[in-house]
Amino acid sequence: MKISDFISAKGKIALASIFALSLVATSCSKEENDINPAEPQDDLMDIAAILENSEQYPELFSEQDDMLKRGGKSYSYKRPPTFFNLTLALIKTDLLSTVARNQLTVLAPSDEAFQKLFKELGVRGIRDIPAETLKPILLYHVIQGKVFSNQLKNGFVPTLNGAAVEVKLGTGVMFNDANVVYANIRALNGVIHVIDKVLLPPTKNLVEVAAGNPAFSILVAAVKFAGLDGVLATGGPFTVFAPTNDAFAALLGELGLGSVDALLNALGKDGITKVLLYHVVDGRIYSSDLPASPLSVKTLNGGSFSVDASRLTITDANKRAAGLIPSLLNIQATNGVIHVIDRVILP
Repeated sequence: MKISDFISAKGKIALASIFALSLVATSCSKEENDINPAEPQDDLMDIAAILENSEQYPELFSEQDDMLKRGGKSYSYKRPPTFFNLTLALIKTDLLSTVARNQLTVLAPSDEAFQKLFKELGVRGIRDIPAETLKPILLYHVIQGKVFSNQLKNGFVPTLNGAAVEVKLGTGVMFNDANVVYANIRALNGVIHVIDKVLLPPTKNLVEVAAGNPAFSILVAAVKFAGLDGVLATGGPFTVFAPTNDAFAALLGELGLGSVDALLNALGKDGITKVLLYHVVDGRIYSSDLPASPLSVKTLNGGSFSVDASRLTITDANKRAAGLIPSLLNIQATNGVIHVIDRVILP
């Protein structure tokens, strides 16, 4: 089989649909009234004021959300949680006014949650963590708009950090690996969900994530050969469908080539660039964003492939099928997300 049979000019194909996150409703007015329709809006405090003075308002934390009670799971506290560390961190990063004025949902780690973090990091407190380190962490705890627990679905929801948190619904509510211990604390400008662990956002870019996994050594070598390591490290956000070393080995057999160097030399820089960019899509696209039916996706090389989320398959322009590996989806980086595939797709 000839390489030219795969690398052909297909022309630009229009994107068949628009990705939309389905984790939150577009309008919250009905759901807000469902939470507590009798509560007058004028009596509410802003998010910052609640965090600073939580001990003075135990009534805000007196009732559990039904979702938290499901399966017999409940939390019992003799007094309301406190947020001294969170407030101090918001002041240190100049974000306190942001959470006081904007319509937001805050995933608020309690002081107990921060103590766990301090122990893990080997520091004494917030003062030992630089503001430039704290800021992306804090933004990873903030969602745009008001999102109550009854609006949540399993999947990913974007934060002001850029990366997304994963919502897990079962016997309770979880964001990543943190439990929600108090839900739906209403504020004048949003809602607070109290969590028992500080969430840590991704800290490595797409190239760094790939380079840190030996299963992607061929992919990383190809990216550097094409000169794409700069844009994939600093640009984006992008979604990368990343073939493993085994996927590249299968391609060599398919093309009758003996080595990766032979592949790179046969394709040349322009050819390998077209192949690699065929694996990259603009924006962050999580598995929970994909509809059940097949979807045509436009890639950065101008071509498109079809994704069938129900079967976890990708069909390229040559009708070749690649599988999405279920356990290796939604790997987050600072500038995008990676989904691992078991075959190199070709334009």
